[in-house]
Amino acid sequence: MTASRAHETVLSFTYRSERRARVVADALAPEVGEIDDARSAATVARNRDTVRVRVEADDLVALRAGINSWSRLVEVAEQVGAR
Repeated sequence: MTASRAHETVLSFTYRSERRARVVADALAPEVGEIDDARSAATVARNRDTVRVRVEADDLVALRAGINSWSRLVEVAEQVGAR
């Protein structure tokens, strides 16, 4: 991911335990770099019980698309991890 992207946001998700956050972050990790495109990119980081997804994009349309995609991926990771 380049530092020259015009727009960025950080999605932050806090869980009831560090283990739960680790499960979600581990589920998201394979997607980093796989769904990036020429206009946007994302990173995933975990600190204790919090998972942060940073989305950077060249324009607001790409930023919105990235936010929507990563929000859905987090939701799926949460559902799968709850089983």
